[in-house]
Amino acid sequence: MSKYENLATDIIKNVGGEKNINQLTHCVTRLRFNLYDESIANDEKLKNLDGVVTVLHTAGQYQIVIGNHVGDVFAEIIKIANIKTDSTTIHKSQSDNRSLKDKFLDLITGILVPSVTMLCACGMIKGVNTLLSFLGVYSTGDGLYSLLNAIGDSIYYFFPIVIGYNMAKKLNMNLYLGLIIGASLCYPAINGVDLSIFGLHVNATYTGTILPVILIIGLAKPIETFFNKIIPSVVKSFLTPMLTLMIVVPIGFVVIGPIANTIATFMTEIIISIYEFSPIVTGLVLGGTWMVLVIMGFHIVISTVFVLNVIAGVADPILPMFSFVSFTQTGVALAVWLKTKDIQLKGISFSGVISGIFGITEPIIYGIMIPKKLFVSSLVACGITGALTAMFNILCYTMGGAGIFMFPAFIDPMDPSKSLFKSILVAILAFVVGLAITLFVYKEKKGEALGQKADEKTLDGKKEIILSPLRGVVKELSEISDDAFSQGVLGKGVMIQPTDGNVFSPCNGTIKTLFPTKHAIGIISDSGCEILIHVGINTVHLNGKYFEAHVKQGDRVNVGELLMTFDKEKIEEEGYCLDTPVIITNTNDYIDIIEFEINEEISTDDTLLVALI
Repeated sequence: MSKYENLATDIIKNVGGEKNINQLTHCVTRLRFNLYDESIANDEKLKNLDGVVTVLHTAGQYQIVIGNHVGDVFAEIIKIANIKTDSTTIHKSQSDNRSLKDKFLDLITGILVPSVTMLCACGMIKGVNTLLSFLGVYSTGDGLYSLLNAIGDSIYYFFPIVIGYNMAKKLNMNLYLGLIIGASLCYPAINGVDLSIFGLHVNATYTGTILPVILIIGLAKPIETFFNKIIPSVVKSFLTPMLTLMIVVPIGFVVIGPIANTIATFMTEIIISIYEFSPIVTGLVLGGTWMVLVIMGFHIVISTVFVLNVIAGVADPILPMFSFVSFTQTGVALAVWLKTKDIQLKGISFSGVISGIFGITEPIIYGIMIPKKLFVSSLVACGITGALTAMFNILCYTMGGAGIFMFPAFIDPMDPSKSLFKSILVAILAFVVGLAITLFVYKEKKGEALGQKADEKTLDGKKEIILSPLRGVVKELSEISDDAFSQGVLGKGVMIQPTDGNVFSPCNGTIKTLFPTKHAIGIISDSGCEILIHVGINTVHLNGKYFEAHVKQGDRVNVGELLMTFDKEKIEEEGYCLDTPVIITNTNDYIDIIEFEINEEISTDDTLLVALI
């Protein structure tokens, strides 16, 4: 059985079964479904699956956030459900009630997301090539340098071909039609030269562009559909693409392309003008809102504008404002890992740190920031990071990977060492900002970690929370110098080193036992949990001296009610140790007794023990 077979099977079942899946793709962290009917998918069951971070309804898709292993889970789902990965459109037999916004976001995502990894790979090749030549491994005149540079540049130069393929696939067209339209726009003999077509003079360059090929294929779709309907089947396979190409490529090259290039240039100039007005404010705003854009699904659309700059060979100052946010989020995850006492959250935060180093931050967003109410403080930290990239004038020279693999993207071919050093410095500062702010603002609620741990153990069972009867420092019961307690003979529990002389009721219940010497008191809770509080070691020999009871045996008590007081200083002057065991004497009646706040200071309104029923 495959490692992810059970998870894949559960996902298929809870999205409504194989027959409810129209399309399935994935990005770096998410499974992206187009479902025929989202209402029959079970969000809650999916969210509770081990291996699923969260479920999102965004960008016109039903998205399941998986994390680093999304590719493996995707492959397993494809195998089990026998889904055709080329099935990328809403079947006409099904109604598509999505809003125009959702349809638009779904289209843009389908066009751009499939090529993101190759953009990053080629960008990293360019960056590494620049670095190796700077270090003297080979010169810029070396054949290997030229070859690696060609590999790195290839996807950018021929990007209309890549986008043409993705667009045709998304629109359920002939894939080769999309490829040929993109290739036509890249043909060297007609790029950047004066042409006269239909009496119109045009000089345009479409290599490294995105918008022209998208609009041209958008025109090609209805034309292809029209020809498919009227042309006889025997010649349709070649006549339809021939006629479609002869119509749309000239119109696209002469009319649609120049308009698209003008629109793209205008959009870029608006953003750059805002940046030039105040780089730091721009970084603060863009960095601080990036996570919101990711959650809403708009990040792909927004970043496209700046990717155009990089593809065109222009050093871009905007992309770094988004890129370094991943280091800030990694710092947030580390801070939570350092502060939390919840074993489950420690696991989530530690895996978040590891994935964050490699630029995968959605597990941090959905597993830590949102559930733990750290979203606003994280936005502030990310805004500061964006401002830092502007202060240090970090520029993006090519597309790169994520996390630590993004540094080659910031290497200036004219000054590799300085640009690399600045980008590493900003990454460290971004990490520190996220770490410091979270360490300051994150406060784990007392009992929160324990409640989660108890819930994990009991599943659908019950638990009883026992509060601390004293203020002090909690220690393992095994550390006490009395063997009857330390070996657990009398029951499981903890030992408290008290900081004052007050003992309060840890639960609602009845005083079962009050020793004549007043140094120990037994309580039975309303649900039958028997708790023994034994103040000090061998304090029985004091015969009640320095102790005062405020209740008597058989009294009904409420949680937090004062049970007894003792003179801490006087007892210690007599040479007695005040280490106080608090134990559950009917331990065998419970599945487990969970200890809380070991080696930490505790107050009387904090959870001390949880008895699992």
